[in-house]
Amino acid sequence: MTTEVKRLIQVRTDKGASFKRDGYGKKRQLSDSWRKPRGQHNKQREQKKAKGALPKPGFGSPIAVRGMHPSGFFEVMISTLKELEGLDPKTQAVRIGATVGDRKRIAIQEKAAAAGLKVLNARTVAAKKQPAKKAEPKDAGKEKKADKKPAASKTAPAKKESAKAEPKVKANEKKAPAKSEKAAKPKTESAEKPAAKKAPAKTAKPAAEKEESAPKAAAKPKAKTAKSGVKKNE
Repeated sequence: MTTEVKRLIQVRTDKGASFKRDGYGKKRQLSDSWRKPRGQHNKQREQKKAKGALPKPGFGSPIAVRGMHPSGFFEVMISTLKELEGLDPKTQAVRIGATVGDRKRIAIQEKAAAAGLKVLNARTVAAKKQPAKKAEPKDAGKEKKADKKPAASKTAPAKKESAKAEPKVKANEKKAPAKSEKAAKPKTESAEKPAAKKAPAKTAKPAAEKEESAPKAAAKPKAKTAKSGVKKNE
């Protein structure tokens, strides 16, 4: 930017006026954007003092600097890579549209820097994209876990059901023989004990008693007859 261009830009800033519509501070719905006053008794239209300036000859900026950015370049709106072709990096600067995404913005900024063009609204998008790259493996891991979980959930219930069913069957099997054994043992013992007790009582005792009683009865009369020689009973 030459010294003459710098001087003209300074003249433009000193000479410039802010034109605001009449009544913008009285009602909330009115913005400060310029609207020409058309009322019959409007004080701004009549150019009364303290009612605001009207755009008229004399307020315009120098023709050489009119529409120029304060940096000394003329702005060119860009939204695609093809629009960068044929621009002059000495007199023109690039402004990327607001609707352009981050991925496309990075490509435009890199191409503009390679061509020597200045980007007026350049952004540091690389810092914002770093967490996105780290998040990709995390998402992939979550997806893998999500894929594994349904498989485990399908097999788990079957295992649980089988595990629950087996103990029930085993418990029933164990309980049934236990009762039968307990019931069978007392019967066998009761059947064997009385038989062992009765058998010797019936067979051994009566024979011994008969043998002992017979000789005793025979011995008594012999003792009585030996002394007198006469049988008393006779």
